[in-house]
Amino acid sequence: MKKVAVIMGSDSDLAVVSGAIKRLKSFEIPFEAHVISAHRTPEAAEKFSKSARNNGFGVIIAAAGKAAHLAGVIAAYTTLPVIGLPIKSSTMDGLDSLLSIVQMPSGVPVATVAIGGADNAAILAAQILSLSDEALASRLEEFKKNMASAVIEKDKKLQSEVVDI
Repeated sequence: MKKVAVIMGSDSDLAVVSGAIKRLKSFEIPFEAHVISAHRTPEAAEKFSKSARNNGFGVIIAAAGKAAHLAGVIAAYTTLPVIGLPIKSSTMDGLDSLLSIVQMPSGVPVATVAIGGADNAAILAAQILSLSDEALASRLEEFKKNMASAVIEKDKKLQSEVVDI
């Protein structure tokens, strides 16, 4: 199975990124996590991106806040799918991060999840990898069934509570 790279622009992003790491573990997807800054270590971002495919990665999740150029810089140097994970910042509640990631020029696509959407970033990475991994596809199907069952149970509970209102 291909690995997922989880790249964050700062170690302060780990609080959010840990949600993606936990979800990847739950799907039994191998991963590596690294701090690489698009602005402070651009050469490291380039080197990582250019060698990612040869190093066994299939998808890259890039998390960054404020001037969130990390996903775009990585996408500029690789043909692997890149998922941008905007991190909420103190300046504009993450809107600046979201716009920095989602507004990519033609030819340099970055899939983008919600601000702080680490769980969805990992699920999307899993769905991409599942195109060539039937066991992972089965785990994703089970995950979706469990989500549906949880909603049905919540509805049953709600129905019993509504009667008493």
